[in-house]
Amino acid sequence: MNSRERIFAMLEGTAVDHLPAMPITMMFAADQVGAKYLEYATDYHVQVEGQIRVAERFGVDHVSVISDPCCEAADLGAAIKFFPDQPPAIDEENALLKDKTVLAKLKPPDPLGGGRMTNRVQAVGLLKERAGGEKAIEGWIEGPCGESADLRGINRLMVDFYDDPGFVGDLMDFVVEMELGFAKAQIDAGVEIMGIGDPASSLVGPRFYEDIVFARQKKMIDGIHAMGARARLHICGNTRHMWEGLGRVGCDILDQDSLHTLGDARSKIGPRQVLLGNIDPVQGLRNGTPESVYEAVGECHRQAGDHYIVGAGCEVVRDTAEENFHAMMRYARGHRPESS
Repeated sequence: MNSRERIFAMLEGTAVDHLPAMPITMMFAADQVGAKYLEYATDYHVQVEGQIRVAERFGVDHVSVISDPCCEAADLGAAIKFFPDQPPAIDEENALLKDKTVLAKLKPPDPLGGGRMTNRVQAVGLLKERAGGEKAIEGWIEGPCGESADLRGINRLMVDFYDDPGFVGDLMDFVVEMELGFAKAQIDAGVEIMGIGDPASSLVGPRFYEDIVFARQKKMIDGIHAMGARARLHICGNTRHMWEGLGRVGCDILDQDSLHTLGDARSKIGPRQVLLGNIDPVQGLRNGTPESVYEAVGECHRQAGDHYIVGAGCEVVRDTAEENFHAMMRYARGHRPESS
């Protein structure tokens, strides 16, 4: 059973030879090939080299085009701050939708129009050429709340939930349309699992999540399924107030950050949802020892049960010791679901 087969067997509920592993690697992957992060985020050749290196060196079961949350915003004309060796960032003070009326003039950019979105689509194509059939190819788009925060500014958006929920809904509808177009371009290029990053949604209270965010997340996931791909939902932070909704949203893989236990999440989300995570990327993985990492991943597995993919709660920190990364992967290779 190769890596791709292992992941899809887990998602289909059939037997696997051992637990799949899909940790997020970005800055770690850039460092593996000696590249500055600006190169990794903006040159798909560098990103592909980094992903292939991590997959081969550590036995990771997927390769991914996740790099930063600014691709779509950049192609819309947002002000982006670029740095030599850290991820690009939204210029919050000069957010594209600082003036809400600008939304009416926006049109979704062409994912193949030559901008940063195109660079990501090209990365997918090269990953398919080099790893397709062996590794699962993962794309990446921003979620409705996360991209809305990028375009409006996160502080303004949080106030808008109270002051102008109609605008928030309109903005998220625009985001869903844009992101599904971006998803289609990546799926056409070879993506099989579409990652969705929606970190800002963990900051939204349960009423606003249920009334405004949930339906847009679900529409995005349903749209990805209609295109023939699987969906992975990654939300940074504490999501315990969202668990009931996340159990209904329909994603194939639900990442779990390290701010709660997987046992609590499992009890609320349900027994069949595939969970991924949630060892603390810093205290557990970076600052641990190979022995403590192995034990921590084992505890995650015990709490999550059979429907589980190994990974950290968020991105693997760039200076994580290789022996700690190997320990996480060694646990995955040495264990399988009891039902397999």
